[in-house]
Amino acid sequence: MKTFLKIKFLIISALIVVLSSCVKELDKEPIFGLNSATVYNDYNSYKQLMAKIYGGLSLSGSNGPGSSDVSGLDGGSSGYIRVLWKLQELTSDEAICGWNDAGIPDLNTNTWTSSNQFVNAMYYRIYYQIALSNDFLRNTEEDLMSKRNFTESQKNDVSVFRAEIRFLRALNYYHLIDLYGKGPFIPENIGGDLPKERSRAEHFNYIETELKLIEDLMANPRSLEYGRVDRGAVWFLLSKLYLNAKVYTGNDKSADAAIYAKKIIDGGYTLEPNYRKLFLTDNFQCTSEIIFPVISDGLKTQSFGTTTFLQNASLGGQMVAKDYGAIEKWAGLRAKPTLSLLLADTLDQRNQLFIKGQRLKINNLTDEKKYTEFAGGYAVPKFRNVSSTKVPGPNKRFCDADFPLFRLGDLYLMYAEALLRSGGSQGEALLYVNKVRERAYGNPSANLSSINLDQILDERSRELHWEGMRRSDLIRFEKYTSSSYLWQFKGGSPDGTGISDNLKIFPIPQAELTANPNISQNPGY
Repeated sequence: MKTFLKIKFLIISALIVVLSSCVKELDKEPIFGLNSATVYNDYNSYKQLMAKIYGGLSLSGSNGPGSSDVSGLDGGSSGYIRVLWKLQELTSDEAICGWNDAGIPDLNTNTWTSSNQFVNAMYYRIYYQIALSNDFLRNTEEDLMSKRNFTESQKNDVSVFRAEIRFLRALNYYHLIDLYGKGPFIPENIGGDLPKERSRAEHFNYIETELKLIEDLMANPRSLEYGRVDRGAVWFLLSKLYLNAKVYTGNDKSADAAIYAKKIIDGGYTLEPNYRKLFLTDNFQCTSEIIFPVISDGLKTQSFGTTTFLQNASLGGQMVAKDYGAIEKWAGLRAKPTLSLLLADTLDQRNQLFIKGQRLKINNLTDEKKYTEFAGGYAVPKFRNVSSTKVPGPNKRFCDADFPLFRLGDLYLMYAEALLRSGGSQGEALLYVNKVRERAYGNPSANLSSINLDQILDERSRELHWEGMRRSDLIRFEKYTSSSYLWQFKGGSPDGTGISDNLKIFPIPQAELTANPNISQNPGY
């Protein structure tokens, strides 16, 4: 049973922040159904308050599916993970969406501008989460705990709670620098001043420092209730931060990435033997592999984002919804040919492509239906509202499978890459790539005899497709904008074309530039 967020979401009342389109509004405190001081005086409220912040990754609003805690955003399409996924996958060589909703075609073809609604929505979701985190941290400082006459045991608990929220805030800033490069830094006690912009390198240094400061304050790996972050999550994010350091700062820190990846490997985690179970309704049992899940619950955390989006939008054509525990086929997401060809081996259990009635290649942009016809491209029903024993989820409209934001399969490939980039042991890198492949094939028959970076990039797509990280991988491997690596519709061309380097980061919303003179636009926009 999902023992933390699954329960806590039910008893959150009205923790709502209303943000306008201006960064200067981001210092507003959350508006509670109860007086804020009253809420924080009650120790029993703290997990509920934390659950709201955790829940911001999966839920778009506090009033059920379709609601939005951030004014000006459509709750149905602007949830944190849903928008993050669109920016990472639709802009890459893996996924395409056939919907004509404003902003979607621009992501499919790498032709977005600063007015793209999904580019803007992700920016505001990030800062909404930061605002929630800051409010929690402001109201849980040590001197306030003493004034509230909390016991030592309660103070110790709150110290761990604070470390968790600081981690979640660092994660938000990580997504900021990965997607936008730079942006304002919002202190916990900002006062009335407009926030100052920080460069990508400055944000990098803050995230690195913050994660190291909280490392020893976090609970031991796998010691907390399911759904909460612990020290393992800190190590994972540090490893990912260091692996991308050359992109973010110009300095290669692959050796540091390997160090923190090894901490995870030595931390008691193991691969889930059944790869497909990682994306089913009972994946909450996969605690040996999933380091940080974003909770989805068909009854208690209903939204049109996260795995409900990833499942329903991937169903269409001749697919039978009930086979996936669903009742709706949104007929939007399919694989670009580059992904389908990587997943062609039918002996690889990561190949879950649905090809009946589907074509490998997507229609050309000049065709009457362009890429909107669902039959163009193989379907990818990776996330499913059924269990590993084929039991449907409790609600066929909303998917019950959690989203594995951090997991060990990713970490093994990160470790292998970090070793190769830092001049570490090629033998050890090969060992961990083959651990992933052996799980995928059920035996060592497909093990590799040697390994290089291009092979790792391909393996990452096989292992991690549809998990919202492909754009970042392609940028790190210097493939994203290159004219020597193409995919269908890259740059708006039917067969693909090179794109401008400025597209490695997204634009800052125009409304922010208008509202805050301390903020500047990214080059090329």
